[in-house]
Amino acid sequence: MYRSPNTPATGDDSVLDQLILRDQLVSIRRNIMMILPINSGISTIVFLMALYYAHGRAGLIWFIAAMTINIIRFVQSWLPDTAPPLPVRQNSFRWLSLTALLSGLVWATLPVLSDYCTNPQTVFYLTVTCGTTAGAVTHGGPYARVPICFVVPPLLSVFACLILLDNFGSACLAATVLLYLVTLLRHAQRAQAEFQETSFLKNQAVQLASSMEETNSASMVVAEQMSYRATHDDLTGLLNRPGFMRQAEAALGETDGPCCLMFIDLDGFKPINEAFGHHAGDRVLVEAARRLALPLGPDCILGRMGGDEFALFYPICSTTPPPEQLGRELIEALAPPFFSFDAGLLGACVGFHAGREESVTALLSGADEALRAAKAKGRNQLQAFDERLRQRLAMRRDIERDLRRALSEKWAEVWYQPVFRADGYTLVGFEGLLRWQHPQHGFIAPDELIAVAAKTGLAEQLLRFVLDDVCQMIAALRARGLAHVRVAMNISPREIARLPVDEILLAELARMTCPAAMLEVEITEESLLDLASVQTKLLRLAEAGVQISIDDFGVGYSTLATLRQPYVNKIKIDRSFVKDIASSRDNQVLVTSILQLGRTLGLRVVAEGVETPQDHALLKQIGCDLVQGYLFRTPAPPAEVLRWLAGENS
Repeated sequence: MYRSPNTPATGDDSVLDQLILRDQLVSIRRNIMMILPINSGISTIVFLMALYYAHGRAGLIWFIAAMTINIIRFVQSWLPDTAPPLPVRQNSFRWLSLTALLSGLVWATLPVLSDYCTNPQTVFYLTVTCGTTAGAVTHGGPYARVPICFVVPPLLSVFACLILLDNFGSACLAATVLLYLVTLLRHAQRAQAEFQETSFLKNQAVQLASSMEETNSASMVVAEQMSYRATHDDLTGLLNRPGFMRQAEAALGETDGPCCLMFIDLDGFKPINEAFGHHAGDRVLVEAARRLALPLGPDCILGRMGGDEFALFYPICSTTPPPEQLGRELIEALAPPFFSFDAGLLGACVGFHAGREESVTALLSGADEALRAAKAKGRNQLQAFDERLRQRLAMRRDIERDLRRALSEKWAEVWYQPVFRADGYTLVGFEGLLRWQHPQHGFIAPDELIAVAAKTGLAEQLLRFVLDDVCQMIAALRARGLAHVRVAMNISPREIARLPVDEILLAELARMTCPAAMLEVEITEESLLDLASVQTKLLRLAEAGVQISIDDFGVGYSTLATLRQPYVNKIKIDRSFVKDIASSRDNQVLVTSILQLGRTLGLRVVAEGVETPQDHALLKQIGCDLVQGYLFRTPAPPAEVLRWLAGENS
């Protein structure tokens, strides 16, 4: 039934197949036992809902049918298999699939309780149907046919009812339900494939361990494993960071010539890991390690440094390829599709430092800086550590050294750019933008400051520095009768996760006697907002009156689920979609869709980066709420902003 594609067929394949089937049967029964109480609880709630809204008789019939099938499935999963442990009977799976289908047919009659998706309770029943089917697929991963038999009837039933309503909105919703069904079916198949591979590897490892125990003593096996695991990565079998550094330092000491150290980082690995799970991510890492090792010679040292980062060290000599050539070969080796993932999802960026250095650490620092530059250029990029990057590395070290003093002595500043209504004249707010003119390196980008602050433990001090200036601006606006004007500050989700941001902001607002309603927090999209701690803090700020906005919308990780959170009030369209919108049909369609989404969810939408009258006119035409950009005013220090306000008022 199943064999790893890299494993040749042997006489043990039939035994492994039976072991995989047994794992599937045990797991699917256990998962059914786990989900049936939840299913029964939801069925009870559905019955109570139907009873409350005068569908008691139909609801009772439906409830009895649902609970009867649940009891049958419970007994079926609880009773032990009457066949011997091996071989596993296919009848066991057929009966599980049949009862799942019967349960799905009962759930397919649920639209009757909502008058075929026409009464106000339709949203409740649709939500219950979607949640129940999603739960079935999540718990039915070991054997895809069981969840598929369950989810297809109810979702097709909902689809048919919506189609029969014969209106555009229902047709769109029906299409969404159909896409949702297709997604569930694909997920069920993928989950089964991953379970089978995991079971295969587990049982194969058990057999291998058994054969090893027959030829080696237990003490020698344990000693060898401990020695190996101290220097090797458990997942890929490559050297881990300590093992790589140790071997690379030894190789560096044995050669007097130039050496090369490469840093390889996978592109697109994080979305794969989050969308398909850690098991899929582990498979990708194992395959990536195998591909990276293929073009390497015997003098090359390859290691996994952590996460999706790999490192390569080798002495440069006449028999080794130039670093540029080898770097391109590594990128090309990772370009073909991985397993069942779509082509183009994964790739790699490579940064390398070639030359003579006193230590591997120095080579590693240069390669890391080159990798940063490669990733900034896009996917599948190669970058050498050159003089420009050497200066940038020196600059980052200077920033790390000087940032604390810059904050304490107020070398850094917060400048403010106004936000207007669509007319471009009515002021509604300001955005605070961090500025630092370094004495040696000039203007330092805010992203660079935030990254250095996080690395050096100054994230909280930087947050308080910006917050103090923002509160002073709020106080100045309030004193001038502009209490309706909000002042925004940017905070990344990583800062919110690491720091007690809610406590810091609310305490400073109280200390400065500033209304919470005049403060706006813009959340950058650098990572997903699904951490419970982040959600809790943002909700507390919103309940206190602070407005929460999603910044740079469209280029990060925000999802529809994020936008539906009760604390989100506003979204800011990234400037890359606003720039030259008057001449870009694609950007017009995209921005119009975001505006429609905002109106549907009750969110205000800001277009940032407006620079030309043509773009402004187009944004007004398609109904954009708010605008911000150099066309109206450039960012300016607080004193200049207040002088401008005084001139406007006069």
